[in-house]
Amino acid sequence: MVLTPILTAHWDEADSYTLAGYKRHHGYVAFAKALKTDPDAIIQTVKDTGLRGRGGAGFPTGMKWGFVPQNDGKPHYLVVNADESEPGACKDIPLMLANPHSLIEGVAIASYAIRANHAFIYIRGEVPHVIRRVRHAVDEAYRAGLLGENIQGSGFDLDVVVHAGAGAYICGEETALLDSLEGRRGQPRLKPPFPAVAGLYASPTVINNVETIANIPYIMRNGVDWFRQWGTEKSPGFKLFAVSGHVQRPGIYEAALGTTFRELLEHAGGIRKGRKLKFWVPGGSSVPMLTEEHLDLPMTYEDMAAAGTMLGTGTPMVFDETTSVLKAVSRWLQFYKHESCGKCTPCREGTYWISDLLKRLEKGEGKMEDLGTIEDLCRQISGRSFCALGDAAATPFPAAMKFFRDEFEAGISTPADQAFNPLSSTVFVKAKG
Repeated sequence: MVLTPILTAHWDEADSYTLAGYKRHHGYVAFAKALKTDPDAIIQTVKDTGLRGRGGAGFPTGMKWGFVPQNDGKPHYLVVNADESEPGACKDIPLMLANPHSLIEGVAIASYAIRANHAFIYIRGEVPHVIRRVRHAVDEAYRAGLLGENIQGSGFDLDVVVHAGAGAYICGEETALLDSLEGRRGQPRLKPPFPAVAGLYASPTVINNVETIANIPYIMRNGVDWFRQWGTEKSPGFKLFAVSGHVQRPGIYEAALGTTFRELLEHAGGIRKGRKLKFWVPGGSSVPMLTEEHLDLPMTYEDMAAAGTMLGTGTPMVFDETTSVLKAVSRWLQFYKHESCGKCTPCREGTYWISDLLKRLEKGEGKMEDLGTIEDLCRQISGRSFCALGDAAATPFPAAMKFFRDEFEAGISTPADQAFNPLSSTVFVKAKG
């Protein structure tokens, strides 16, 4: 596998996050080109690339832009979802730290295309260093005349606001994010109407992930054929893959979609010495886990779906044989229980009951009927909750039972910490001196 450093090409440069560092590598050339292009032509270009949303769902980006009604007399808004908070996901935060101007240039081009004069970048509140970095980049863009009124004499106005969230996982759901932006408690809205018709302040709104928007300047500058030289027909382009867990070299690897996980694992140095792969999760904890037999599957939206999982955020977590699957699933459910907004009964009550039953099994105090009860709870939550958080909570257990039922049955009499020593699955780094 050959890595494709595009978004990450200059991350190792000391000034990669500055306007000067970004302009040194053709920064804002694409925006200047966009300002001389018909907005509808830009939307069509993005449609032709087949770029799919990099935030998890993989929805076609150009199609989403095309849903925004034109000449409707309403203001339009662009909102960047930078509330990266999926357990295991860490790709947008490094991107904003190392290359924030690719995001800002993408915001400017996307806003021009959908006829928006206001854009918001909603960043997770627990990363103040990222918020400061992006705000600094926005200030640089304003001072350079790349944002503000009558940008480069084009007649196009654009104001960009960097908004800090309060650290609620639910605000990663796009309509809950909109409520938060409007100053209300972050809770999902009923759809339809969809944000493209009635989003922020009841006006047409496009909501995209950080990595999705950061692709736009490169597409605008290099064209459709350039972008489609990578990936597959249904999953074109390249992707940031953040590989973490029990590997030798955890990190971010930018590669073409369609790369197999075995190839990614090799770039990450393989499983830590003396251990064997037990299971891996392709895109954050909310997608079903896979095992060693799936290592040669291409990392695409369609191939992951065919295997019964999802590419998700493209942030694989790797676990070796020292890991208790029961404890891993239990920890994820505790997270979803804590982060449930409580708006709908299936999620609010279901996450509570699943989490408690898993804790009982984890202590070795479970009952055989607990397994059936949890399976039933997952069925009751899936597809019946108000938003995708409930579906995410109902995902880990059924997949884990498919491959590791024996570990859950062992929880009827044996504590997980007795079957799997917690210290053996922890990676310790010995301090020097």
